[in-house]
Amino acid sequence: MIFGERLKELRMAHNMSQMDLANALGISQSAIAKWELHKTEPTASAIIAIAKFFDESADYLLGLNE
Repeated sequence: MIFGERLKELRMAHNMSQMDLANALGISQSAIAKWELHKTEPTASAIIAIAKFFDESADYLLGLNE
């Protein structure tokens, strides 16, 4: 559940809409919405792409460290 919260926090901190982030990552806006709402979980490749985009660690995104 931490992933969705951290994703939303990072997205909002960068003043991005779900659509902005989806376009930047080449994924659907609905995928981002589902992750933020804890309805589905991202693939490993999506986590890596998000970590690189926001210059954060995958561990941070997954709540394994602060």
